Amino acid sequence: MGDAEIIPIGTGGRPGRGSGSVRPSNASRGLAGDAARTPTSRKTAPRKTAPRKAAAADEATEATEIPVVEVRRPTTTQERSPLGGLSPHDWLSALQSGARQVFGEDWEAQLAQFLAFLRRRLSGDYEVDDYGFDPEVAERLLLASLRPVAQKWFRIETRGVENLPAEGGALVVSNHSGTLPVDGLMTMLTIHDETGRFLRPLGADLVFRMPLVSALARKGGATLACNEDAERMLAGGELVGVWPEGFKGIGKPFHDRYKLQRFGRGGFVAAALRTGVPIVPLSVVGAEEIFPLIGNIPALARLLGIPYVPITPLFPWLGPLGLVPLPSKWLMEFGEPIRTDDYEPSAADDPMLVFNVTDQVRETIQHSLYALLGQRESVWR
Repeated sequence: MGDAEIIPIGTGGRPGRGSGSVRPSNASRGLAGDAARTPTSRKTAPRKTAPRKAAAADEATEATEIPVVEVRRPTTTQERSPLGGLSPHDWLSALQSGARQVFGEDWEAQLAQFLAFLRRRLSGDYEVDDYGFDPEVAERLLLASLRPVAQKWFRIETRGVENLPAEGGALVVSNHSGTLPVDGLMTMLTIHDETGRFLRPLGADLVFRMPLVSALARKGGATLACNEDAERMLAGGELVGVWPEGFKGIGKPFHDRYKLQRFGRGGFVAAALRTGVPIVPLSVVGAEEIFPLIGNIPALARLLGIPYVPITPLFPWLGPLGLVPLPSKWLMEFGEPIRTDDYEPSAADDPMLVFNVTDQVRETIQHSLYALLGQRESVWR
């Protein structure tokens, strides 16, 4: 191999041909076409002619000049523009058009608000009250994510919103149902969208024992269901929500739907009596059908430390898909306020009075539920 003679390819076996010579070979001239065979590199001595004849010769040369064909090599991947052949202006126009289609004509204002929100969160320039309530997170994260579900999935229809006070403290008392507390979230969203006010829910102990749920509930405005916190918020002019049925209402079997369970010991009524705020009864129809409870697993519930492990027509048979609520049609009706400012604050210590007012609220909600059930055309519309 060391003594072999290397002959360039295409030289016909003759060294020196096709290896960088100034004059191309016959084969090269044949591949390049007529332009390569034109003797453009031959130099001739200039002839002395008269000026008029020289001008005529130049014109004849220009008329008969053969165009030179420019051969371009293909663009490689490394040489291609990183923007895919589009200018930055074209890419910006495409992004603006897409944002306008998705977010509407005011997408720039929404983007500016979102960036301002991020700046405040990163710089710590926001307020949280004594209970951990963060209005900005509640409005821009929690309620904003729930709004499409309420409008497109449950199609919530509200009545009697004028019974909610525009300002000052009030206690909203509602029935509880649905296996999971979705009705509480929908009530928070509905009241905020209809009145612009935040509802401060009173949650069970289990809510605040769950790590992620506890933090989100606090930031969303919820606090522990105890008389002390309820009275402080009501006296401070807050709109407080309570679901007296508790787990007995939310976890009742489907055959007991829309039958109110016992309203506890009336602690919410005592809080309203001590602060003199009105009690607004709320009746919700439609939440019973989102997760029809047809069974329970008590042993597993005790092991997990939760009130019940539900069995529905879709859960646990379909796995995570079984947690998607059914799209029932919802009706929410706010009843006429029950006034408590005619009583002295000491009336909250009278157990018979507390029981009577509690029973009045319960009966008002139950009759309203029966009336709404008679008015709705179907579970799904």
